[in-house]
Amino acid sequence: MTIEDLSLIFVSGLGARGAAHLVEHFGSAEAIYEASLSDLTEGAGLRKDIAEGIIHREGLKQALKEVEHCRKHGISMVAATDPDYPDLLRHIPDRPHVLFVKGNIEALSKPTLSMVGTREMSPSGQYATNKLIEDLASEVDDFTLVSGIAYGIDAACHRAALAHGVSSVAVLANALPEINPTPHRQLAEDILRNGGALISELSSQSRQNGKLFIARNRIIAGLSMGVVVVESQASGGSLSTASLADSYGRLVMAVPGRISDATSFGTNNLIRSGMARMVITARDIIDDMDWESHCRRGGKELLQDVLPSELAPSEMTVMAVLNTDVTLDMSQLLSATGFTIGELMTALMNLELKGLIRTLPGQRYEKI
Repeated sequence: MTIEDLSLIFVSGLGARGAAHLVEHFGSAEAIYEASLSDLTEGAGLRKDIAEGIIHREGLKQALKEVEHCRKHGISMVAATDPDYPDLLRHIPDRPHVLFVKGNIEALSKPTLSMVGTREMSPSGQYATNKLIEDLASEVDDFTLVSGIAYGIDAACHRAALAHGVSSVAVLANALPEINPTPHRQLAEDILRNGGALISELSSQSRQNGKLFIARNRIIAGLSMGVVVVESQASGGSLSTASLADSYGRLVMAVPGRISDATSFGTNNLIRSGMARMVITARDIIDDMDWESHCRRGGKELLQDVLPSELAPSEMTVMAVLNTDVTLDMSQLLSATGFTIGELMTALMNLELKGLIRTLPGQRYEKI
């Protein structure tokens, strides 16, 4: 990390893609600032006004000011050319050239999974978030969860990670050391205390605007090989994260929900469109991410015992019908339970989320 690396982010009109292009062309930020005007314009195809800004070392004053800010607040900086820069993020075309970090950036050297969702979290969404992370923690040996720190599913992801001993990384849409939303300051401190990190691409001199949240989403998508969308309405930031992940060639997964729930419109559409793979259990994530080699041997089973008192009457009925060694298909279950298709699908989904049954090829079901 050099002062030239930091200066690049303050060059007017350059942007993340422009900085990435120049670094790839010249090899380093120092070489960029040593280049001639013709090297920058004719060789690298840069606009003349941007090239002149680099020639006149535009951004150096702001960079020196930012160094002092980071020293004062214990913020680390890492450039895309540094070995500590997250490798997966390095390979997206619009990577931020500099990351500002509080905490343990080494958390991103572990297997990483991004998980996001709506701010309008439902009880079902909270249950799914907690269950997936709890079961992943019981099976996968040391991974890192990545999310934003927004209200709803994002915050639930971090809290579930903390509860089950998983390090997490929160990607912010504002400059450090501030935490937005403010009520999540304690959550941010807990993330740091648990060996995680807070990350932002924004300097203290950045102007806050709504577009920064969308820009933040590309970092969440780029930091992991896979993104799970737990809940989403028909539009919103979680869907933009999924779309970005798909454009980067990353795996997109989504948790299905009831067709009557507005917070499931987005996830159901992701699955229906073919962009996302359906996720019901932690095992689905492990299989889709090809994480079998990261699973601990002899660990506790993914699927936890659930007391009968924790089951709804419809779920208990399905369990009683499946209380044999024979697998049953949908028509057999409809006949045996007397349920409507909607009632049966809801019960089956909840039982699978609770780890009590599993789906087999041919839409057959069996008790675990």
